[in-house]
Amino acid sequence: MKQENLLMVEHSRMESERLILRPVAFEDAEDMYEYTSDEETTRYLYDQHKDLNQTKSFIANYFIKEPIGKYAVLLKEENNKMIGAIEFRVHDYNKSGELGYTLNRHYWGKGYMTEAGKLILDLAFNILELERVFAECDVKNEASGKLLRRLGMTHEATLRKNHMIKGVLTDSEYYSMLKEEYINLQTGKDEASVIN
Repeated sequence: MKQENLLMVEHSRMESERLILRPVAFEDAEDMYEYTSDEETTRYLYDQHKDLNQTKSFIANYFIKEPIGKYAVLLKEENNKMIGAIEFRVHDYNKSGELGYTLNRHYWGKGYMTEAGKLILDLAFNILELERVFAECDVKNEASGKLLRRLGMTHEATLRKNHMIKGVLTDSEYYSMLKEEYINLQTGKDEASVIN
């Protein structure tokens, strides 16, 4: 087993003030179907799910089959309701990690995915000791771009017609963060809190 996989299994459950991240489970099917069947939530990702069985198959064949780095995002204040998913794939050949996420649109604009993303960045840079984290989002998905910038990531490029979304080739915005940038961001926050 690769060292990264061992560390990710050891950190398969993480917690922040409002959220719990843990592996997706079969019991999440109804909560997941709530957003995978929603056209607005899935607009820039994949075809919306037509029924609960499709979501159950998705969980079994994608999340449970290979669970490492795939997390359910649970909201503590709503009895640990699953409100989305966040994924982190490690590319050990260049010490980088790829971030992806989906959030139920009824929970947009509340900072939940920013909070979940910070847990992943901590995992990436402090636990896994990676050198770089990157993410892509559809060029039309302005909210996703704002999220990545809020996390401190830098826009590097626009990749033209590099993703097939619902049968259409789309352009993507490519963002990244380097380990030293993450450390500087954390140090800056620590210094700011001491001054205040």
